[in-house]
Amino acid sequence: MTVVTISVTEAGAALAQRLPYRHEHGDLGDRVRRLWPEVDGLVLVCATGIAVRVIAPLLGDKHEDPAVVCVDDGGRWAIALAGGHHGANALATEVASLLGAEAVVTTATDSADLPALDMLPGFRCAGDVAAVTRAWLDGSPPTVDASDLPHWPLPAALMSALSVGGPGGAVVVTDRVVPEAAGTVVLQPESLVVGVGSSSGAEAGGIAELLAGALAEAGLSRDAVGLVASVDLKRGEPGIVALAAELGVELRTFPADVLAGQDVPTPSDVVAQAVGTPSVAEAAALVAAGPGAQLVVPKRRSSEATVAIARRRRPEGHLAVVGLGPGDAAFRAPAAAAAVRRAEVVIGYDLYVDLASDLLAPHHEVVRSPIGAEADRCHDALRRAAEGRHVALVCSGDPGVFAMASLVCELAPHHGNPPLTIVPGVTAAHAAAAVLGAPLGHDHAAISLSDLLTPWEVIERRLQAVAEGDMVVSFYNPRSQRRTWQLPRALEFLARHRPPACPAAVVTDVGRTGKEHVLRTTVAELDPTSVGMLSLVVVGSSTTRWIGSRMVTPRGYKAEPESAP
Repeated sequence: MTVVTISVTEAGAALAQRLPYRHEHGDLGDRVRRLWPEVDGLVLVCATGIAVRVIAPLLGDKHEDPAVVCVDDGGRWAIALAGGHHGANALATEVASLLGAEAVVTTATDSADLPALDMLPGFRCAGDVAAVTRAWLDGSPPTVDASDLPHWPLPAALMSALSVGGPGGAVVVTDRVVPEAAGTVVLQPESLVVGVGSSSGAEAGGIAELLAGALAEAGLSRDAVGLVASVDLKRGEPGIVALAAELGVELRTFPADVLAGQDVPTPSDVVAQAVGTPSVAEAAALVAAGPGAQLVVPKRRSSEATVAIARRRRPEGHLAVVGLGPGDAAFRAPAAAAAVRRAEVVIGYDLYVDLASDLLAPHHEVVRSPIGAEADRCHDALRRAAEGRHVALVCSGDPGVFAMASLVCELAPHHGNPPLTIVPGVTAAHAAAAVLGAPLGHDHAAISLSDLLTPWEVIERRLQAVAEGDMVVSFYNPRSQRRTWQLPRALEFLARHRPPACPAAVVTDVGRTGKEHVLRTTVAELDPTSVGMLSLVVVGSSTTRWIGSRMVTPRGYKAEPESAP
């Protein structure tokens, strides 16, 4: 998402420079008019009246206009001014998190904690959205008809309406073509998979025409196509590549022997001799559509191509294991925010879910779990992904550093290995190092002092190796109310190989505005009672030193001051 901040006053400029977006300063009208067709979002640091007068002549289609957020010079409010359901609400909450402001979101569905029907992840929406939504807001939920796709998982809010029903119009969940009707919304999931085979050099237009005829004959919607599939041999075939691009979906190909193992109604010996499988279009559609798929359009043929269409029994789920960073949204990667927003289900330990609260919307199903339930949390996330849901399992810091990524990878085979993405985050060690200066400038280690999962004898061997190896070390889980002796013991190991004045530091609540606390000390003077579970302890090597308030471990570069001219 391309976002530009525009400020008018010097106070506004200072505020805008705290945001991670491109910044322009000066005449608001000229800049907004120039940027309007080029950007996805605008953050205007000015009075709402000025912003309204500037953007009013430019407003056209809410699906095409950029999202507009207005922020006051004092940084108290981040107002979603235009395009609420098309990026402005999310942008306003992001800006508010970054500035410590209050997000002002006035879209009625958000205020009533109802999903925006035209923004549900995984569905394309058409129809009388305004009327159905208005009735729902007035207490009359719609009837929900998902009879065409009885196994397709629905968002929690629609499941609630499905069980209640009401006179507030209708929501039809289907992959078929449905005529427009007053009081009806059509939600189309990407339930259709198009299998394609072609001769070399087949024209893209001819393949698209063949598919259009097949869809029309079966009464199926082009908007419900979620994937194009073929044989590996056709991975780069221009006509097939162009078809996928025109539909805006992925092209996925399979080895010929995989397709040859798929039962199909119309195999061909000629095709088998040419490409090594008796079916391309039908087999590719069924294989890509997954277990339980139904061939809804058998092979259709032109002089240059074949197409077939399969219906998935359920969507292809996905699990994103997301690192949220140490705390504040300023330290959160854009990819992490996007992964949470795209999810249908967000799962995590209470504290970590709270770190993502600004990313949550009414359509999200939020599953909180207590500390100590890590395995259950991972099993739940993987099970839901295997069932076709898009899930975000949120962690603080980086999910691969003393967090959930390793456990998810271990357990994934027990759930059929659903598609999995690890989204990295800023670790506590890296965030603390940035606060301290550059203590990790040379070789360093990270050790958890919790012996709940790792025997203390193993931790001691690692401490001994780090001490003898003269590496900077970051201690995770250094101390709790019940685990009080491990940190003093670890410091004893290091003291045998470090001078008493070796720099050490305790950083507590790193990356959390208003809470962060830094204690700069030495290995001899570090007081373990100053350390808690939300602290990270950093102990330097023999070369680490304090340069003013900065803890620095030299890398070895020449650092002589420049000679005077």
